[in-house]
Amino acid sequence: MPDGATLRRTAAFTVLYVAALFAGRVNPVGGTVLGLVWPAAGVGALWLLAQRRKRSLWLDVLTLTVAVLVVNLATGVPLGLSLFFTVSNLTQALLFLYIFARLCPDLWNARGWGDFDRVRHLWGLLTAAVAGAAVGALTGPIALEVSSGQWSALTSAVWMARNIVSIVVITALGLRLGRMLERRPRARPFSARRAAREALGRVPGRRIAEFLSLVLISVAAYAVTFGVSHDLPLTFLLTAVTVWAAVRFSTTFVALHVLVLGTAAILFTLYGHGPFASVDSPYTRVLVAQIFVGMLAVVGLALALGRDERESLMRQLTTAEKETSRQAWMLSAIVDSMHDGLVVIDADGRFVMSNPAAQRLLGTTHLTTTEASGLFHPDGAPIGGEQMPHMLALAGHEVRDMDVLMCPPGPAESRMLSVSATRLPAGDRAAVVVFHDVTAERRHRDELAAFAGVVAHDLLNPLAAIDGWAQVLASAVGPAAGGGAPGGAPGGAGDSVVRIQRASSRMRELIQDLLAHAAARDAPIAPVPIDLGQMAREVAASRGDLPAGAGGRQAPVFHIHRLHTVRADRALLRQLLDNLIGNAVKYTAPGERPEITVTSAAEQPGWVRVEVADRGIGIPWGQHEAIFENFHRAHEGGPYSGSGLGLAICKRIVERHGGTIGAEDNPGGGSRFHFTMPAGDAPDEEGAPGGSREA
Repeated sequence: MPDGATLRRTAAFTVLYVAALFAGRVNPVGGTVLGLVWPAAGVGALWLLAQRRKRSLWLDVLTLTVAVLVVNLATGVPLGLSLFFTVSNLTQALLFLYIFARLCPDLWNARGWGDFDRVRHLWGLLTAAVAGAAVGALTGPIALEVSSGQWSALTSAVWMARNIVSIVVITALGLRLGRMLERRPRARPFSARRAAREALGRVPGRRIAEFLSLVLISVAAYAVTFGVSHDLPLTFLLTAVTVWAAVRFSTTFVALHVLVLGTAAILFTLYGHGPFASVDSPYTRVLVAQIFVGMLAVVGLALALGRDERESLMRQLTTAEKETSRQAWMLSAIVDSMHDGLVVIDADGRFVMSNPAAQRLLGTTHLTTTEASGLFHPDGAPIGGEQMPHMLALAGHEVRDMDVLMCPPGPAESRMLSVSATRLPAGDRAAVVVFHDVTAERRHRDELAAFAGVVAHDLLNPLAAIDGWAQVLASAVGPAAGGGAPGGAPGGAGDSVVRIQRASSRMRELIQDLLAHAAARDAPIAPVPIDLGQMAREVAASRGDLPAGAGGRQAPVFHIHRLHTVRADRALLRQLLDNLIGNAVKYTAPGERPEITVTSAAEQPGWVRVEVADRGIGIPWGQHEAIFENFHRAHEGGPYSGSGLGLAICKRIVERHGGTIGAEDNPGGGSRFHFTMPAGDAPDEEGAPGGSREA
């Protein structure tokens, strides 16, 4: 059921539509039932357009149909012709709505009245009006011919022209006024009047004077053209005032201006005044008058809407410029406040942009050669021109955390910089380079590494003494003391000695792993081509040197396929393979024979993927990434001892070579570890992106 507001709107449109129907019957042409003007076409189109989203649309269509039929009968139109006119008006309105919805979907789908503020909206309105009026011109005048024999091509032209003008002018004005009222804040009459006075007070005086001048000149022009000089061709003056209104005032006022002055022109013509009254044929007089009003409407609305679009675009452009300026200012402030140096460098080494931190760190505006920039490898070796960070980035390499020694000229202290470079996606060849001062970090790291080495060395000496005295004690107490040999009493002196020896062994293993971890993390690397197959076989031979039955284990079986040559540090690569193969041997179920398979394949240009697969106990679910963390043990307790640093060492070794490492379940049981290494034919660390002699 329609709500009260919807029914009130339907009633208001019904009254307005009936008034428009009677207005169209005031002065028929040539004694026929064909009216000179037909404002009902525009009111009907606006009515159904305004109610398009209401559930009472069927009621509006029915009311409109009844109103057309009743008014036609009341004004003396025969019943048959009234029915034809009713069908014609209804078909015209419905076809207008259908085409308007297709051509202006944003207006059709908008809530309320929508924003009629684009030139394409005018063309959509005009096209829909022409289509609807054309259908009406095919039905109404034909019915007139059938009933009275008064049809002609000129009759259809008049019918079509009057309906097009009515729909365009009234619908455009209605949409603009509806949107204006919709946006108006709801307030009491006193508040509304006060708001209107305040708004009027903000309008400049010269603007009010121009508005009053336009109104007076428009009235004078129409009075002279239609009321004083009938014979002079002064119609162009009317176009001038319409253009003036369209250029200087709102689109709503332009539509109202055209409606009022167009109505005046029609009324003058109706009563035999003005330039159009001199035309002998009433049909031609009607057609010319309607075309004149339609031309004023299209010209005025097109100019006004075009101006509105231009002003809207200018406002958007201004807003975008302000937002861009604000973002540029914010970005500049962020870059300038950074402690890290940031520069944009072109292919010639010139700084396109730099922040104060970069100028402070580098002390130069060019990065072309070592002599000009003072950049060296951490070991003091000069960096060639093609190995500069920005040149590597421009060549397509990824530069991340590349250690560079900055030796500025003069007495200034040298700095260790961590450099990252990325090529800009723009067409010009330029790269963004970020410099982070890691001098204190590297010095602190070296001090910690040295301290760890000294502490580890000092701890190994007392451990050796503990092992020696524990061996002497074991010999002294003998097997009969218990625990030291089969059959001994548990908890005896021999058992205590064994516990001491096991604790000492675990502590020695932990110290050695800590030293290995420090070496894998901080020691300089020297990549060279290495036969991966030969090294894997050497590690397998050392790990397979276990007699059958020792420790309850069986001798492992190795399947080492034909492996690629890689470029890596020899000591670190051996440690990597030894840790992975050692884990594969160790984490095998008791009584099972360890089976390890080592394969390799070219993964992408310049890289080799190596896999170490086993048939062991596998990795618990959800720990395939956590096992590479420091001191993480996937199998707590049980017969599998360890410090939890082995795989963390492997990860650090692989990452220092620029590769990746991971683990997954081996189909059929066990685990499969994979890592990547630079191929043997890849450039050495001086040519590799981000490479350095000390990471």
